[in-house]
Amino acid sequence: MTKLEEIINELSPNGVEFITIGEICDITRGRVMSKDYLRENEGGYPVYSSQTANNGIFGYISTFDYDCESVTWTTDGANAGSVFYHINEKFSITNVCGLLKVKDSDKVSMKFIYYALQIYAKRYVNDGMGNPKLMSNVMARVTIPLPPLPVQREIVKILDNFTELTAELTAELTAELAGRKKQYEYYRNHLLTFGDDVPMVPFGEIGTIIRGNGLQKKDFIEKGVGCIHYGQIYTYYGTFANETKSFVSEELATTLKKVNTGDIVIAVTSENVEDVCKCVAWLGEDEIVTGGHTAIFKHNQNPKYIAYYLQTAAFFEQKRKIAHGTKVIEVSPKKLERLTIPLPSLEEQAHIVAILDKFEALTNDILSGLPAEIEARKKQYEYYRNKLLTFKELEA
Repeated sequence: MTKLEEIINELSPNGVEFITIGEICDITRGRVMSKDYLRENEGGYPVYSSQTANNGIFGYISTFDYDCESVTWTTDGANAGSVFYHINEKFSITNVCGLLKVKDSDKVSMKFIYYALQIYAKRYVNDGMGNPKLMSNVMARVTIPLPPLPVQREIVKILDNFTELTAELTAELTAELAGRKKQYEYYRNHLLTFGDDVPMVPFGEIGTIIRGNGLQKKDFIEKGVGCIHYGQIYTYYGTFANETKSFVSEELATTLKKVNTGDIVIAVTSENVEDVCKCVAWLGEDEIVTGGHTAIFKHNQNPKYIAYYLQTAAFFEQKRKIAHGTKVIEVSPKKLERLTIPLPSLEEQAHIVAILDKFEALTNDILSGLPAEIEARKKQYEYYRNKLLTFKELEA
């Protein structure tokens, strides 16, 4: 029998009390703080808001509103119900955050509340009207199990240790993932760098670049003519593909630009310079279509070779010079035709592609495995956390 089981059997043999957050915590909300306010009051104290990135930090200001052990939660938006623990920290929160502080620390552990709310808070989020919310009056009604304080402390100790181990392993796996990506990029750049004996040829001399037209996500149907939407190039496709994720009707397909075997579909609109011109070589046998914000490169070279080159640091430096825009980055197909590509013989292209195919297959195996391992560790943590925080309710 574990120490935790011994304590539970001794102090809560018949179950534990379930209690609302409003009964055990003081509840407050943050204040309105715009990005302009943050810029005008820049300092060293964190401000927490509605995002979960960067541990929920929105920015830093020169003053603070809170200096206490507490739990904050996100009240509005996609991350509503997310919780954060604070101790030995001076900070502030915006109006889309709330703060909890226990009323009686002799009976309730703030850290226990934090772990419990990781499970229970999301159940109370209201998803109506397309804007998820967990407002203060609803948080007050959130009901959690509250075992005796010694049980709370033992659970916190176990979860703290497990959290630390999970974080360490996740950090190691994430670093390994980044390292493998850099290693692959290095060899790809190396293989696609040539001396003066290989000519640099404008894309327009080895093919034609055609801008796509039309096609919205609402046009997708379950079966029909295969299509590639520009957004899917960023989220779904790799360097090449022989099957499409989506389809459109034959009638709509007649109005769209055609993609044939060996063509390169290039996304010419993006949110940043790094991603613009991300491409996929179409290797499927069927003719498919694509839409706006893409360009189709029809050429007489090895399609995989071209797709690999468009991922290199050398090509990045070229596209950076012709990319334009602020919030939306675009590259003109006409200007793209004037960019150059090193053009060895088709035989040498095939040799390079064979090597890079092996690298890509190996790297993808590793890259798919590492995120899966990270996700497995997160699920393992959630499983044990949920198990530790599941109690039989004390009968009245």
